[in-house]
This record gives sequence, C-alpha cells and structure tokens, in this order.
Amino acid sequence: MTATTGEPLGGAVLQPGAGRLPRAWYIASAIAPLLVLAVWGALLLARPAATVLARVGEAAPAFTLADLDGNPVSLAELRGRPVIVNFWASWCGPCVDEFPLLKSAMAAHHGDQLAVVGIVFGDRSEAARDFMARMGATWPAAMDPGDAIATRYGIIGPPDSFFINRDGVVVSRQLGQLRAADLERGLALILGEE
Repeated sequence: MTATTGEPLGGAVLQPGAGRLPRAWYIASAIAPLLVLAVWGALLLARPAATVLARVGEAAPAFTLADLDGNPVSLAELRGRPVIVNFWASWCGPCVDEFPLLKSAMAAHHGDQLAVVGIVFGDRSEAARDFMARMGATWPAAMDPGDAIATRYGIIGPPDSFFINRDGVVVSRQLGQLRAADLERGLALILGEE
C-alpha cells in the first residue's frame, strides 16, 4: 500500500486533523505563561507590608552583612556620611550601565565622603566578585543570605537604589535603572545637607 493510491498507510485510517494537537492545548499553552506571571506578581504583592521598612522620609533599616571578602559592612558605621545603597546582580543588564555612574560619583564626591554600598541580590558570590572586578568597582559589595535585607528594603528585583542622608534617613529611592539625571537628583539631596 502506498500513499499515492489513496489507501491508508499501515492499515490505519487517517482522519482530518489527525496528528494535530487539540485546539485547547494551543489555548492553554498561550495562557499558561500569563498565569505564571500573574501568580508570581500576586505572591510578590502579598508580602506583608510590615516587612518593608525602607520608606522615603524614614530611617533606613540597619544592616550588617559580610562583603565578598567576609568583612562586615554596617550601615550604622556610615552614619554621618551620605550613602547610596544599591541592590544589584551580575546577571542584571541595567546594573552594567549603573556601575560606571556610581564609580564616577564616588570619584567626584570623594571629598564629600560619599559612600556606596552594593548589596548582591539573588546571585552567587563568585559571579558578583567577577562582576565587581570587571566593572572596576571599589565599594563594598555585601552578600544578603536569604534576601533578608532585600525584603526589609522592599526589593522585588535589581537594580534598586536608596539615597540616605548623613542622619541615616532615606531621602530618595530609584526603583529600576539609575540614570545620570536620577543620580544627580539623589546626590543633590544627600550631599546638600551638612
């Protein structure tokens, strides 16, 4: 039996549409990613509000974390200095664009005692160390086991930056990529106070 004679191959009778997946499967495969995103978003929004302690106009949540070399990094020890706390990851594309801005700000405001503290979000220490070296970053990068500090700061994903004045108060937050204009605005808020 051959296909050219119109007779079924192997004795099986082929029905129209046979071998195709049911239409419901196509619909389900289109909707499934949307459902996953909706559930993920709902879980993030369902975080208890009491855990988010970093609010503009309020004291920045204290932390002491180990940097990539195991040395302690404490926000309390930076009191009296203007501070940028930057949550980042080596896999974060916008973080690549932010690092040169942060590096320039540190150099330009060395006399103002500007401090930058990087907190690694959802990344491995080896990847973070390689990223810091490749970017020529000289500020401390702290690991955040279990994302405890990220949770207190209300971080959903990197990048996210907090501008903290000399009194330890959060005066501005940049959710998402920090651009030059955003950096200048934040710096004006934390450097202009003596």
